[in-house]
Amino acid sequence: MASIKRVHAELSFIDLTHSIPTFQPSAKDPTKPDLSKPIANSKPIAGFYQQAVLYPADIWSTNEGEFASAAILIQEHNGTSFNSPNHYVNNAYSLEPGTVSQKERKSSEALTINQLSGKIVLIDVSARVRKELAKNGGIPHPDTSITDFSDNSNATVRAKDIESVTDQIEDGVWVVAHLGWSQLYGMGGEDWDAPGYVNGLNHPGFTKEAIDKLIEIMEIKGVTISGIAADNLSTDSGEGVKGSDNKWSNSWPAHVRLYQRDVLIVENLANLDALVAAHQSGECSLVVGALKHVGGTGGPARVVAVCDSN
Repeated sequence: MASIKRVHAELSFIDLTHSIPTFQPSAKDPTKPDLSKPIANSKPIAGFYQQAVLYPADIWSTNEGEFASAAILIQEHNGTSFNSPNHYVNNAYSLEPGTVSQKERKSSEALTINQLSGKIVLIDVSARVRKELAKNGGIPHPDTSITDFSDNSNATVRAKDIESVTDQIEDGVWVVAHLGWSQLYGMGGEDWDAPGYVNGLNHPGFTKEAIDKLIEIMEIKGVTISGIAADNLSTDSGEGVKGSDNKWSNSWPAHVRLYQRDVLIVENLANLDALVAAHQSGECSLVVGALKHVGGTGGPARVVAVCDSN
């Protein structure tokens, strides 16, 4: 159920963040998680590294009780997380004229409050995604002949969806895609090829044509958005992630093209149904509670929507 706090009649805060599962350290290698020893109800999720390790808390006693303080070992891009522009290193083939060079790309501590917050431009394709899922009883399948979330499918973010919000594309906005995919968070566990959240990289997201259209609109209007966000693993569609061959050629278009324009990415959002409902009544803004660690390429984040119902 969505976590919503209403401050007063006109303003509400919606938590768009998934919980990050944690595990006790392995006895054989304390830098690795012991998946047989989850913390609370933790279950493995798909990501880009191992599950997060939560080390037993150190105890500091006083005459009135004690403090407990644990340590955590976690990959930067685990769960609901943000990506800084230094997350991808473009080569000469993909670096475009007039964009930000690698040495000038911001790491996590350099991101500004203005970049980490901004008005939400909402794109909702969840009905189209549900229609496709219904072909297999509501369960995604890696085979596109069963459930099709390829870049040719209507059940993903296409250029037409970006065009439909052209008038809202302004400096500093966040383009948020509601895919209806967060309900599958954790399904399939760590296995990218299993039916579920990653679904053998057959999942909806921003297609290459959508990213191309977004950049075209920014250039025509002379504006730079703060970022894009979605309720899936990568914001890129699964086909976009895979690219054109088994060597990741021409892959990750959102990452390859947006970071060099100082545009951020937030992945694995939750509770977007609640955001859609609130957005129908008034303007919403995104706030990314980003870690400010020096040199970081991103990190886990508490992401919140602030909505005005007037």
